[in-house]
Amino acid sequence: MEPLERLHTFEQLKIISDPRRLAILRQLMTGPATLSQLGRSLGEHPAWIRHHLKLLEGAGLVELSDVKVSAGYIEKYYQSKAHAFLLQELVLPGKSGKKMVVLSGSHDLALEMLAHSSCGDLDVYALPVGSLDGLVALRQGMCSVAGCHLYDSSAREFNSPFVRHFFPDKKMVLLTLANREQGLMVAPGNPQHVHGLEDLAKNIRFIKRNRGSGTRVWLDDQLTRLGISPEQVLGYDQEAHTHTEVALAVHQGQAQVGLGIQAAAAFYHLDFIPLFQERFDLVITKEQFSDRRLSPLFDTLYSGEFRRGVQNLAGYDVTHLGEQIIL
Repeated sequence: MEPLERLHTFEQLKIISDPRRLAILRQLMTGPATLSQLGRSLGEHPAWIRHHLKLLEGAGLVELSDVKVSAGYIEKYYQSKAHAFLLQELVLPGKSGKKMVVLSGSHDLALEMLAHSSCGDLDVYALPVGSLDGLVALRQGMCSVAGCHLYDSSAREFNSPFVRHFFPDKKMVLLTLANREQGLMVAPGNPQHVHGLEDLAKNIRFIKRNRGSGTRVWLDDQLTRLGISPEQVLGYDQEAHTHTEVALAVHQGQAQVGLGIQAAAAFYHLDFIPLFQERFDLVITKEQFSDRRLSPLFDTLYSGEFRRGVQNLAGYDVTHLGEQIIL
């Protein structure tokens, strides 16, 4: 019996969505049992147990573990195939006939542009969940590529230390998408006279990115260095999952200042106080990077049309677009 097995098909999820079958599976996770033993434990007839057990067996969730002969009767013992199961399935929009490629991780306007570009026989879907969760999704096989802009202050390096931590057993490729300018977004004219992060402690309504995003990781590190606690920042509990959500909140007056990329601020005609430039990488396994089926995606990435489009985004520098770091 495996310690942990990941459920990755809709058929398996459908089978255990029935509470009766889930009860049988949980019983067999504690140890082997016969049809009669399961029937007594669950208060059901063995024939009823047999029907649901066969469905569980067909889905690869339980297995025959032993056969014994007792008093002339053959007793079959069944057990779960794992001590625990991880429910994992990504539900995506239905597309016809094309291979779906998921770009997960940090929110990025150039990444959205790549997803909306023509990539041959690929349908590309950008799923913004934050840099850390993007690496987790890549590790679990929930996406093909993860967008990442995590800064390790001790190593003074972007992304590589985190990728090494998540993938110590795999060859990885970091493919630079762009360098981006991040800073504080404020209303036109900067009515609150915001100049830097230290002003966040001055009773100004603030909106930040979600936990696990590269922007949030950088922010929390910087506030610690400045000696500013979350309790000192008005609205610190207010989160947004994308840079454009941050900019929209400032634009609509729900917040007076937000932290995010310059391109999002420019879209809503906000004033922008630059704080730092970061490297945004696409993270992919070496095996996936060499997969010819993904070639249309990288052909688009390296195209002059895409480069010009990214270059037109405020605060984006495409000097190093397409450069590779092999880990």
